Amino acid sequence: MEEADIRYRKVRFAAWVGIIGNIILAIIKAVIGFMANSRALIADAAHSASDVVGSVVVLIGVRAAKLPPDEDHPYGHGKAESVAAIIVAVLLFIVSFEIALSAIKSFFEPVVVPKMIAIYAVLFSIVTKEIMFRYKYQLGKKYKSEALMTDAWHHRSDVFSSLAALIGIGAAILGGMLNISWLVYGDAIASAFVAILIGKMAYSLGKQSIHNALDHVLHEEDTIEMKKAAAEVPGVLNIDEFYAREHGHYVIIDIKIGVNPNITVEEGHTIGKNVKLRLLEEKHVQDVLVHINPYREKE
Repeated sequence: MEEADIRYRKVRFAAWVGIIGNIILAIIKAVIGFMANSRALIADAAHSASDVVGSVVVLIGVRAAKLPPDEDHPYGHGKAESVAAIIVAVLLFIVSFEIALSAIKSFFEPVVVPKMIAIYAVLFSIVTKEIMFRYKYQLGKKYKSEALMTDAWHHRSDVFSSLAALIGIGAAILGGMLNISWLVYGDAIASAFVAILIGKMAYSLGKQSIHNALDHVLHEEDTIEMKKAAAEVPGVLNIDEFYAREHGHYVIIDIKIGVNPNITVEEGHTIGKNVKLRLLEEKHVQDVLVHINPYREKE
């Protein structure tokens, strides 16, 4: 099985883990939230439900990115993952706004002290989401899946929101037990703080995804070995230009090489072909565009 197929299967499986896991968590938190009279837990259930959309977007993006090049997309569909990552970042912004709005509203609504079972549901959510974050982050890093890594951070944002719910529920229960009314507002304060954290995370991830979607080229230090490999091909006298453009999880190289100006066109073509074949051996390189220049010694 080719590496691309293995990558697709692994990333697709991770996306399905996110979809199924979020559906289960949303149902558990919604049911227990209603049973325990916990508004924070119900809001957290809605958050998990929104994550299902994010995981579906990742699944679609990964599937689109695997499509082979065609007439309209000669460089492939790798940027589909960047687009998916941008959509997930936007979803994070929406979630942060919803949490902040819910926090503000709770100051003006009747307070109901939740039951203890809500604490156990939130703890279960925190542990589950942290496991999902670590699993998706490591897999996304291994296979250079921008969409999967963004979705992983989406899970980490859930951990933060669940922690806010835990603090809020715990404060409300403690306030009810000790008859301290102001403690019930700990939920609103914690939720507002988490909304800011999630918004900041969404901005950072969205900025990086947009940057990668706009034909980002690898930095000089990341192309040293590639240039060295091209320069070692017999007949290459100089590397005139070298650009390695990121297209999602793979790289497309544009290279201009200097060759002996007195050789035949066919000989120059053969040198260019050998450069392309050599660079295609590099990890994550999917295509190479070679331009042949007559070499002139610098005076």
